[in-house]
Amino acid sequence: MTFYSDSLNTLIASDTFEYLTQMQDNTIDVIIADPPYFLSNDGISNSGGKMISVNKGEWDKNNNISVEDFYRKFLNEAYRVLKPNGTIWLFGTMHNIYLLGYLLPKYDFKLLNNITWQKSNPVPNLSCRMFTHSTETILWAKKSKGKHIFNYSVMKEMNENKQMKDVWTTPTINRSEKRFGKHPTQKPLSLMIRILQASAKENDVILDPFVGSGTSMVAGTILNMKTIGIDNSTDYLDIAKKRIIDFKNEKIGKIK
Repeated sequence: MTFYSDSLNTLIASDTFEYLTQMQDNTIDVIIADPPYFLSNDGISNSGGKMISVNKGEWDKNNNISVEDFYRKFLNEAYRVLKPNGTIWLFGTMHNIYLLGYLLPKYDFKLLNNITWQKSNPVPNLSCRMFTHSTETILWAKKSKGKHIFNYSVMKEMNENKQMKDVWTTPTINRSEKRFGKHPTQKPLSLMIRILQASAKENDVILDPFVGSGTSMVAGTILNMKTIGIDNSTDYLDIAKKRIIDFKNEKIGKIK
């Protein structure tokens, strides 16, 4: 079950729910989750100007459970393992983020922010029948009675001594972040670092239940935070392991 571990990081090869149910209550400071969007429906997408299949893998198909039930089950476990003052970050697109936002208060979460992540160089829309998709949404929530951490002064200092706004802009992932392979929904390292700088402190315990290529764990390693990453794909876990070990050679892209 333990795929890799060092003084800060633990990679777990497991079904997320199987492992989460074994975790103790109130043990995690911050959860960063990029759950399946369930978009693998045999449609088409765009990569480098070429038409490709939208299918990302079996992990992105809801074969045995409805999308809503999957998210309900996840949020229930996430609430249980979070410490009383812990927070959760949820990535999503228009296809799933509204459902997640609807479910959060039903599991006693309070929404803190709706971050708009703007991609400065999005892929064109091949259909030419709608606007180019250039953003994703990141929801930041706490337990309804919790007193969450927000490193306000750090964020203000990073933003030329002005309050940081809820629109963050980055280019897509740079080459160094894909040097060992890539994940179809991989996020920029700069984005993960900002999330942790905003909401966690050194030696906090960070959980990524859908860890993919391990960007959250690389960010945690850079910031000296303890991380736990779960995935059922040993191929992606191998990429994550290599990135963690070689984290000093990661190049952090620009973020505004």
